[in-house]
Amino acid sequence: MREHLTLDILLGLAELPSVLIVSYIESAKASSQFGFYQQAEWKQDDSMIAVAAANGYILLFDVVGGGEDKYLYEPVYSKGSRGVKVTPGYKEEQCAPALSLEMKRPIDLEAPITSMQSLQEDLLVSTADGYLHILHWDGVSNGRKAISLCSVPFSLDLQSARGGLCLDLKGVYIRDMTYCVTLDGFAVVLDDGRLGFITPLANRITADQLQGVWAADVTDGTCVAVNNKYRLVTFGCASGSVLVYSIDTTTGSMQLSHKLELTPKHYPDVCNKTGAVKLIRWSPDYSVAMVTWECGGLSLWSVFGAHLICTLGEDFAYRSDGTKKDPINISSMCWGAEGYHLWVITSREETELVENMEEAPPQTQQAGILQFNFIKSALTVNPCTSNQEQVLLHGEDRLYLTCGDPTQLPSGSSESPHPHNLPHGGEGSPTHHPSPNSTSQGLSTLLGYKHWHVVQIHSTYLESNWPIRFAAIDTAGQCIAVAGRRGFAHYCMSTRKWKLFGNITQEQNMTVTGGLVWWNGFVVVACYNFIDRQEELRLYLRSSNLDNTFSSVTKLHSDTLLLNVFRDMIILFRADCSICLYSMERRHDGPNPSASVELLQEVSMSRYIPHPALVVSVTLTSVRTETGITLKAPQQACMADSIILNLAGQLIMLQRDRSGPQLQEKLPFCPPVVLAQYVENVWTTCRSNRKKRHLLEALWLSCGEAGMKVWLPLFPRDHRKPHSFLSRRIMLPFHINIYPLAVLFEDALVLGASNETVVYDSLQGPREGRESLEGLFPYCTVERTSQIYLHHILRQLLVRNLGEQALLLAQSCAALPYFPHVMELMVHVVLEEEATSREPIPDPLLPTVAKFITEFPLFLQTIVHCARKTEFALWNYLFAAVGNPKDLFEECLMAQDLDTAASYLIILQNMEVPAVSRQHATLLFNTALEQGKWDLCRHMIRFLKAIGSGEMETPPPTPTTQEPSSTGGFEFFRNRSISLSQSADSIAAGKFNLQKTFSMPSGPSAKGSERWSKDSDCAENMYIDMMLRRHARHLLEHVRLKELGCFSAQLGFELIGWLCHERTRVARVDDFVMALKCLHKDFLWPFPVTPAGSISSPFKNGHRRTVLSQHLLKSQSADSLLNSDMDTVPPQAAARNSNHTWLDRLGALGPTEPTEMDTALSHGGPQTQEAFLSPLTNKTEECSIGSATDLTETSSMVDGDWTMVDENFSALSLTHSELEHISMELANKGPHKSQVQLRYLLHVFMEAGCLEWCVVIGLILREATVIKQVVNFLDSPEVPHETVQSVRSGLLGVEAWASTDCLGYKPFLNLIRPQLQKLIETSVEQIQPEAFLPGASNSKLAEPQPGGPSAEDSRGPALLGLALPLEPPRGLGTEDGGVPEEQEEQAVDEGVYDCTLS
Repeated sequence: MREHLTLDILLGLAELPSVLIVSYIESAKASSQFGFYQQAEWKQDDSMIAVAAANGYILLFDVVGGGEDKYLYEPVYSKGSRGVKVTPGYKEEQCAPALSLEMKRPIDLEAPITSMQSLQEDLLVSTADGYLHILHWDGVSNGRKAISLCSVPFSLDLQSARGGLCLDLKGVYIRDMTYCVTLDGFAVVLDDGRLGFITPLANRITADQLQGVWAADVTDGTCVAVNNKYRLVTFGCASGSVLVYSIDTTTGSMQLSHKLELTPKHYPDVCNKTGAVKLIRWSPDYSVAMVTWECGGLSLWSVFGAHLICTLGEDFAYRSDGTKKDPINISSMCWGAEGYHLWVITSREETELVENMEEAPPQTQQAGILQFNFIKSALTVNPCTSNQEQVLLHGEDRLYLTCGDPTQLPSGSSESPHPHNLPHGGEGSPTHHPSPNSTSQGLSTLLGYKHWHVVQIHSTYLESNWPIRFAAIDTAGQCIAVAGRRGFAHYCMSTRKWKLFGNITQEQNMTVTGGLVWWNGFVVVACYNFIDRQEELRLYLRSSNLDNTFSSVTKLHSDTLLLNVFRDMIILFRADCSICLYSMERRHDGPNPSASVELLQEVSMSRYIPHPALVVSVTLTSVRTETGITLKAPQQACMADSIILNLAGQLIMLQRDRSGPQLQEKLPFCPPVVLAQYVENVWTTCRSNRKKRHLLEALWLSCGEAGMKVWLPLFPRDHRKPHSFLSRRIMLPFHINIYPLAVLFEDALVLGASNETVVYDSLQGPREGRESLEGLFPYCTVERTSQIYLHHILRQLLVRNLGEQALLLAQSCAALPYFPHVMELMVHVVLEEEATSREPIPDPLLPTVAKFITEFPLFLQTIVHCARKTEFALWNYLFAAVGNPKDLFEECLMAQDLDTAASYLIILQNMEVPAVSRQHATLLFNTALEQGKWDLCRHMIRFLKAIGSGEMETPPPTPTTQEPSSTGGFEFFRNRSISLSQSADSIAAGKFNLQKTFSMPSGPSAKGSERWSKDSDCAENMYIDMMLRRHARHLLEHVRLKELGCFSAQLGFELIGWLCHERTRVARVDDFVMALKCLHKDFLWPFPVTPAGSISSPFKNGHRRTVLSQHLLKSQSADSLLNSDMDTVPPQAAARNSNHTWLDRLGALGPTEPTEMDTALSHGGPQTQEAFLSPLTNKTEECSIGSATDLTETSSMVDGDWTMVDENFSALSLTHSELEHISMELANKGPHKSQVQLRYLLHVFMEAGCLEWCVVIGLILREATVIKQVVNFLDSPEVPHETVQSVRSGLLGVEAWASTDCLGYKPFLNLIRPQLQKLIETSVEQIQPEAFLPGASNSKLAEPQPGGPSAEDSRGPALLGLALPLEPPRGLGTEDGGVPEEQEEQAVDEGVYDCTLS
């Protein structure tokens, strides 16, 4: 309603703003006579307009053209543009015409007009006096007819109408009415709120030929709209809900189909405060309905009630500061072309207008016009897209895709430039057609990429063919075709180029009528040829130019409404309600491939389909219900066995009749069978996969608010004979949270799109207390969504006692990455429903679900993960069904699944007393220690301490997957360093530059150690320490030195202090030979091999070995080999133990003579390097130990810089025997990492005084220096006699073993024979026990021993027992490379503690 009597006509043009063409302004005299303009209706041929005025007048206007060459606006094209005036009528279609309005004689109906409806030849008008007027559009001829509403019989159905049951309609009039073409009747809302449907019994509307039915128990109707495609009548109610009715075809009664209403679950604040429904508008394709209320706001629903958008909640209703907006109030709205726009007229309260009329600007006195932009699914109008695993949306000028290589997609394309970009629901039945070279899109492409791939439609095509009506994508997701008003165009994702018709005449002479689809590199188009006035089926080759010369044309006899493809077959649905099947064949008989099309079969459907416009989609499929479903051959599984029609939401299937003679694809079809109701979308595929037959041979349906349904095939297990009582298929409903637009069959996923909002804050703010229109709405974007549905289907099968089918289906999907999540969801949903139910459940499903999950190895993880994500109150119900958590914990331990067992500890901690938690934690801790799960061990230590101290407020996190660094080898100290790169320059003869320096390591382990020391008196700490010591004892007893080192490094165990206590107990070596073999195996160290000519080798006396080492090994810096890229916790530093006083000066008791070097030490100044004992690679772990040559690949020298060796060959002048000896020496060395680890252990055992282990490690490293040192230490009177005897017998045993089983050790044993002889000959005195008491004097150790170094050599700091000095080159002084004492002291002060091995 407007203050001025004006009639404006707006015309929307592509790429142009909407323009005003004509405005009709009534004179003041006529204004007073007619009153305000209230409603307008176009004649169906657009030649006239009828206007209802407030005083009961109908004004008829002729729309008159302005003449041949009179245009308001003409498009201006660039110079190089395609031919513009080659097509007749082109100019008229592109220009904005100059129109005028001429009023005919007004018709006075003598009563206020309440509603008006345009028919083909007549105009139907209802008035407030209870009459229905039938006017002719010319307004003169034949006069007019008036029918009293009281004369129309109303009843609940047409059958009872014959009995004369009528409503009391006295004084009642029609408030609103709409004509439904496919139902051939009028939906009416009476002024007392009752709803009805009036059907003319004859072709003409006369008083005695009308019959009405009314909806029972409804008295609050406000407005009405009809959906012609789905034969639905929608009534708005004063309660705010929309009632959707269908008309029963047999009785004619109105059946309530469903409701469109806001639910308290999603809109608790506004669901009861919307007011009455004001307007309902169906989109042009009838796929969605827009609703608005008296209190304002917009809401979008799909046909069968799936809620898509509502502006009364979320960011639509609130500003960024949290204040609530006033919802936008709408007085009128209308959809634009193809549903891409919604035109809205906003209303202002008249009182507000009157108050502000004098002071407000003119624009606030009239209503504003808003235009909302939408994008919609390609399935809404073209339900034949050839790729169902892609979501394809199209707007008026762009396409949104989910396909393509993510690395090549443009970024920042997720947002639409339109401020109101809302998703548009869709329905249809696309068919998946795999071409021979097609591949299914991977999960990473379809799910892992958040943004849309936005393709802008070519502007040249849009300027003459707006709006876009159809869109289709090919199987591989790389080619897209679009069709507008005329012609079509296609786009290639890889080249990013559009192909348009080169000849614009060809483009303008055809229009796509039945859709388009991709097949095998061709675009299949059902179109109308304007030149020949003929419906045609055309196939255009994608790789050729877009021209009719490269097309295959087949003449059709009737208009095509729908098109689809199944494998090499085309199915057409025509306007005469018939279905045609064609076969296609790709040929290579020329320079370009061509296609031939042959008619296979015609099927008439006229007796089943009342109106051709009711068919939403048509699909060929291999789905069938015959008894031989389990026995059909693989090639039969993909035959076109059935036709599936979506007839106004009713899914109908026609199967081939195989009872007669088998004529391959020309078999007749059986009568139709109804599969489902309320269907919006259908998905099926022709791919076959025997491993996932359930998913690929199923039929997937989208059913609006009812969610989805799947028509699932049931197979007997192991090809057994099917049960006679078992159905071949079953329809299972399930709810999902998204609107489905695509189904990934093998991946058990549904893809969709959702509207996301971003609050729009107007920079100008509200003007004069009123917010601007654009500020009322947020900025909208469309986001990709996906959802798993497998758990719903499994649950439905279990409810129906089809556990065997559920098991088959689950096993076929067990390899999916989210299968564990599916299991968790199924348990969680059932648990939440049953445990929170207020009434007892007679047949609970949870025990069945639990039993079902036990069939899979993920059972234990599924239960505990579900429990930890569920509130504590439900745990008792859960574990009553699945089993006692203590038993499940023990099952985890038996299955060696320690991480899951740790999760069950959290459950036990909350459900059991602390003693039970401690008991199970101890079990897990011991198992984790045994398996070397160091991260878990650290968590368990914290857990046990927390139990003791009551710190259970923060339970330990469940460790996830074990880090690689926690499973393998030593990763020794970041702060505790050993340098193997000490130069000979810094070492004087007989002097050991070995600094024993320790630090408290940093990191989590150090903090833990400080905490331990802080409350060391705690019983829990003593308990944990006891377990750690026990494990260390176990490792040492079984000669697992490598694990012992890892254990110490990872858990901060005080290894040296513990070894000092155990020196005379478990740290003894009973069998040297066995220990030596274990070390070889543990550290992947090859047994030495001696060449045949080693007896006469020039190296047997070692006179050139030092020179060789210096030249060969210059390039091999030990520093670089000590680096590790793994993170670990440094070990607990060991404090000096006051008991081992005779070790305080062990480093000073070394030999006096220069020693030989048998290890790879590099040149250079003194350097300190961190030593890490890290896991070996898989390659070395798998190496065999038996042969030395097996390990040459991982030998430290082979990994070294051999170019240095080549450079020094000429200088060395080596003979063949010398080279052979060198190669054998290199082959006898193990991996460099193992060498570092062994040296560290040697250092630890030396410091702890475990001399027997020092001998064993010295033997495997073949370090004569170590053996000499140990023999010298054995002279000390404080060394127990048993140790001396053990070393003597051990070395003799090794010598005997080497003589028989390992001759490679003989040269080294010969080298240390003097020490061995010395051990045998020396008479050892009995050591008094008092020597080991803490108070024993170490004055003897202050004096040089007979076999020890001279007094000047014993100066310097307290050094470690392990010292491997390199023989200095001739002429070098002993003081050149020494470390100054000031530097040493400074290092100690600064906390940089190094352990330099030289």
